[in-house]
Amino acid sequence: MLQSKSFVKKTKQGRIQKVVREHYLRDDVYCGFVPCSSCDAAAERKLAAAAAAILVVDTNVVLHQIDLLENPAIEDVVLLSVVLDEVKNKNLSVFNRIKALCTNKARRFYVFANEQHRDTYVKDMVGESSNDRNDRAIRVAAHWYQSHLGESVKVLLITNDRDNKRKAIEEGLNAETVESYVRSLAQPGLLDLVVVPSSGDVTMEDVEDHRPSKKKVIYNEHKPMSEITTGLRCGIYHQGKLRVNRYNPFEAYVGSESIGDEIVIRGRSNMNRAFDGDIVAVELLPQDQWHESKSFIADDDEEEDVHLVPNSADDAPRNTNSTQSTVGLSAPSVSSRPVGRVVGIIKRNWNSYCGSLEPMPMPAGSGGVAHALFVSKDRRVPKIRIQTRQLENLVNKRIVVAVDSWDVLSRYPSGHYVRTIGDIGDKETETEVVLIENDINTRPFSTQVLACLPPLPWTLSPEDLANPNRQDLRQVRVFSVDPPGCRDIDDALHCTLLPNGNFEVGVHIADVTNFVHPGTPLDEEAAQRGTSVYLVGQRIDMLPKPLTEDVCSLRADVERLAFSVIWEMTPDADVISTRYTKSVIKSCAAMSYVEAQARMDDSRLVDPLTVDLRNLNSLAKIMRQRRCERGALTLASAEVKFEIDSETHDPLDIGIYQIREANQMIEEFMLAANVSVAEKILKHFPLCSLLRRHPSPTKEMLEPLLRTASSVGLNLDVSSSKALAESLDNAQSNDPYFNKLIRILATRCMTQAVYFCSGDLTFSEYYHYGLAASLYTHFTSPIRRYADVVVHRLLAAALGIAKLPPIFQDSPQLTGIADNLNYRHRNAQMASRASVELHTHIYFKTRPTDTEARIVKIKANGFIVFVPKFGIEGPIYLTPKGDKGGDWVVDEVHQRVTKPGTNISYAVLQTVRIHMEVVEPQPHRPKLQLTLI
Repeated sequence: MLQSKSFVKKTKQGRIQKVVREHYLRDDVYCGFVPCSSCDAAAERKLAAAAAAILVVDTNVVLHQIDLLENPAIEDVVLLSVVLDEVKNKNLSVFNRIKALCTNKARRFYVFANEQHRDTYVKDMVGESSNDRNDRAIRVAAHWYQSHLGESVKVLLITNDRDNKRKAIEEGLNAETVESYVRSLAQPGLLDLVVVPSSGDVTMEDVEDHRPSKKKVIYNEHKPMSEITTGLRCGIYHQGKLRVNRYNPFEAYVGSESIGDEIVIRGRSNMNRAFDGDIVAVELLPQDQWHESKSFIADDDEEEDVHLVPNSADDAPRNTNSTQSTVGLSAPSVSSRPVGRVVGIIKRNWNSYCGSLEPMPMPAGSGGVAHALFVSKDRRVPKIRIQTRQLENLVNKRIVVAVDSWDVLSRYPSGHYVRTIGDIGDKETETEVVLIENDINTRPFSTQVLACLPPLPWTLSPEDLANPNRQDLRQVRVFSVDPPGCRDIDDALHCTLLPNGNFEVGVHIADVTNFVHPGTPLDEEAAQRGTSVYLVGQRIDMLPKPLTEDVCSLRADVERLAFSVIWEMTPDADVISTRYTKSVIKSCAAMSYVEAQARMDDSRLVDPLTVDLRNLNSLAKIMRQRRCERGALTLASAEVKFEIDSETHDPLDIGIYQIREANQMIEEFMLAANVSVAEKILKHFPLCSLLRRHPSPTKEMLEPLLRTASSVGLNLDVSSSKALAESLDNAQSNDPYFNKLIRILATRCMTQAVYFCSGDLTFSEYYHYGLAASLYTHFTSPIRRYADVVVHRLLAAALGIAKLPPIFQDSPQLTGIADNLNYRHRNAQMASRASVELHTHIYFKTRPTDTEARIVKIKANGFIVFVPKFGIEGPIYLTPKGDKGGDWVVDEVHQRVTKPGTNISYAVLQTVRIHMEVVEPQPHRPKLQLTLI
């Protein structure tokens, strides 16, 4: 049966165009009920014969009650195609979650194509809104199920829309609200998952709330979108993404393109119910309100914790205090940075959050509704008010909570309990929290993904060797150098002395794209994951292990496919020629950095492999020196390593990771390969190359470094990366650790490098500040980074050995890939840092320690110290918590805090002795505490 569907759309030229499409209706769309005798016996059947009811859910139930639907207690659900289409248009994240339920063979969720069925398709009615049309289609489909299945099973329409429910009952359908259906299941814990509707259509049965916060307006109403749109157009409002300070949740920043600066938002009131990551509209405050305030170590609700030393300005505590020219901080100063307030939310970024309930006395009786405050592990997230009927089961547990709404009358947002992770302090529980907080995909690879893998065991085929685009390099002495125990070996090298006295140097990278083809389930999964994630003692792979540890890994003594960059270099590291080729290699050795360094250092060894290593190292030193002369920065980090117990997996020892010449040698050639490939792909594809840039730090980012340096008599030139590099080289002192400490402080002022599509920016914006490179990309780690997979495809197309996939013609989609890669890369870094912090905490739980620390930041009531031995920093209080430092005076110019009337003072970079110990200020709330000795 043929129907026609028409709709209007606007063309690029602004014309309104009517589009008419043919719509085929069928009668072979089946119900999915197991005992049904009317449907084709071969049809898919997921709805159980023993089902108490078949549930037909409307769009809003899926959008708002997805946590409930994911609970195993909810089964035998029909998802109509009209509902799925609407959900996909409104919330892609929820759509992906409901789609996963429908494809999960262990769950009884069935998709019914009501828009394609002859008896359930509905035509648009004159004057009917699309929402009313879809509600009518849902009722028609529910009625068809009721007629089709007869008395064999009850069909129940679940909706929180009062009007839709009324019409359904009038039409003879069984219809219930979400809450009434959940109550009928007699599982009180499920009621915690039910989201209270914010539309006012249907309200949950609630406990009367007499709290004072409910009686007064705390926040301003958000402006309507029409007013926001007008305000943005007129320049009254400014749009941007709100980023909450990781170390001070009462301060946030909105990057605004319209004014070309970052707008500071201070206080919950000015944040006006915005969450980190929300797209917001901001109104600037009058300039006389752009005041700075005293800089304190946070306390009470703002408790500042011990954490890893930041690796960039994105990780570091932000400091908007301008330098004072007077002793003390008695008067506020006017900031040069704009300060504003949020007037509206353009796009919400609410997620599920991990944390625990705030300690509270247990209410009398049991089984009733209790109000509780949820405290997220992520300090940027405000406390969330929830209702629960299982309070006694949630106390002292790590739980997941989702946000539902935030009323202007409420100090905190309202949310609902989703699930329990485990006990607070349990290592497995806390690791899972790290993964959830950072949106790390830990699901097993699906059967569809695994079906894309080559047959195992994989061996080199005659076709691979006969391929004219693949060079046989198995006779070349190739080797790899990696961290100890590395099994996913991405890269290998060779260094051959040529008859003319030059060297042939090759970087060989695992040819992952030979096995990961565009558009396949394997490729889509890798694109979504973006990167492998490295935790302490654990790796979450981007690709299945048969690829990462076997088929693609460039292990010793096995033949493997590679993508090679090969240079001819003079002994002075001048490049004579560069070529790129797919290849076949057979590595002769897989060494650790320690093993490679030992070979180079042992003068008794003169075997060919050791000579190759020494030649490579000599070339790398020259290349590194030239990079530094161009302005590349040599920064420093405090990366820690753990010795892990093989049975308990608890840390036995902790220390700073040592960087050797072997590490720097490998890094130098990987950098060179990445630069060479960037130049090649951009030449052929100037508008669709995936590159990596490192924006220059702003003056505000560098200001803490300059202030600290100035306080110790050091003048740093930050006019360019070259000037800064030279200044850092000249930053010397009698203190042997001084230079490294200054470099660590410089590191935390840097922005993060990001991926981008070349067509989105001008050439001058491609610059990589840290490397002083005009072009850069990632090519050398395709086993663990999807960006490198994309770049391999670009390089293959540039060489004419493969077609460029169609996605490279879609600029918005390429930009979306780059954005996702940045998001995933950032989350992987944060998860890795959180895992190190967790294991550091576990280590000190049974090992109170006295050690040296360096003061890195002065506050009015104390200071922040860096502990070099363990790579962490944290607060030292000079006054009791809550006391705002009245007994101490801060000299911002000289970065010193002094107690008046005494000779007691502390200055930035000063060495102090501290005691480190895990304490429990509250039951089941352990924390690492630093105190002066």
